[in-house]
Amino acid sequence: MKSKILFLLPFYALLNASSLSAQQYSKEGYNLVWSDEFEKDGIPDAKNWTYEKGFVRNEELQWYQPENAFCRNGLLVIEARKEMKPNPLYEEGSNNWRKKPKNIEYTSACLITKGLQSFQYGRFEMRGRINISSGLWPAFWTLGENGRWPGNGEIDIMEYYRGKILANIASLGANNKPKWFSNTKSTEELGGTKWASKFHIWRMDWDSEAISLYVDDVLLNKTSLDKLKNEDGSSVNPFRQKHYILLNLAMGGLNGGELNDTKFPNRMEVDYVRVYQK
Repeated sequence: MKSKILFLLPFYALLNASSLSAQQYSKEGYNLVWSDEFEKDGIPDAKNWTYEKGFVRNEELQWYQPENAFCRNGLLVIEARKEMKPNPLYEEGSNNWRKKPKNIEYTSACLITKGLQSFQYGRFEMRGRINISSGLWPAFWTLGENGRWPGNGEIDIMEYYRGKILANIASLGANNKPKWFSNTKSTEELGGTKWASKFHIWRMDWDSEAISLYVDDVLLNKTSLDKLKNEDGSSVNPFRQKHYILLNLAMGGLNGGELNDTKFPNRMEVDYVRVYQK
């Protein structure tokens, strides 16, 4: 009997913490408008998620494929794998980073809510656990529905690479280059691998005045929307439109760094994603 009680205590504690959060959010005027709790084993809910496929961006090493994402024991698992398969885009002699490699050496997944779930303003929250081994590049982020990047706007609620977590916001700057508002925090400062072994809550509070990005209630970045207008003469503000959500585990590329002795398969685990609005 004692062992059963000890086993159940964390579950009750988790329920209580969740209830307290809901009560606090309600006091702040927030109502839950959408969530995915990943409670059903198998493939992620098709009403919420679709997938990026192939070599997508930033000269990253991984080939994105849906089969690297699955739900198990109440978690969404995005699994990075070291596996060899022919590159269907391969062209001999090509200098294009997507077409140059003869073989795919790593696979992973990127889930997106584009065309399914999108939101303008609110509190976006993800409880998850990331691995901070060399070369990994996990992220929980949003992109605006309209416009080409970076003119559609990007918000990196959680991003990790090269020993630091990042809280980034980007719009279109001068000369068609991204204009970044970014803050970082060293994972060593947070507690290193011990910190990374636990689940953490990443949150965005976004309204008509500002975007604020947090980890475990610690404010990392607050930027006024007035600073985020595109600088192409249009005066368009990409953060006054709906955004969709992305969850992915990338590797290497322009920012991820070398994989070195990173072990595979490797995982990013997500307990839930929730969106609240006033």
